[in-house]
Amino acid sequence: MSLSHIVLSSGRSIELTELRMSSTYGGMLMGYPCKPINDMKVRGLQQQAECAFPTMPVHLVPPSREYSDQTAGAFGPVEVLPSVACIGAFHSTAVAPELDPVLHRSSLIVVWFQTVLDVPSGEDADLALRSILWEELAQDHEL
Repeated sequence: MSLSHIVLSSGRSIELTELRMSSTYGGMLMGYPCKPINDMKVRGLQQQAECAFPTMPVHLVPPSREYSDQTAGAFGPVEVLPSVACIGAFHSTAVAPELDPVLHRSSLIVVWFQTVLDVPSGEDADLALRSILWEELAQDHEL
């Protein structure tokens, strides 16, 4: 059973079957959001996805970064990522046309950031998420 369906810009329909959400800056005790901290957050989330799904390809949707007018600190200007960090397991029909569609599926683990706690769905999902090049990134497998 899927949590939602997303229609990619290519027209392919993919199913979200598992979703892990966390606060981007939850537990940040010291410092402020800046490029070095954000780069560590992004790398850490991608590594978390790779460890959780070691047999599946992982794709990072580069997050948007906002800059405030606050005075730069010791680590550079204030840079803020979207507030929700996400890891999602997506599945679709096989990429290779010669594979039996009943016996094969394609899968991809996607890491992205979003501003709201909503489950992405349909054609309303964020454009960066819908722009995934599924045919190049996903991996076919037998059911």
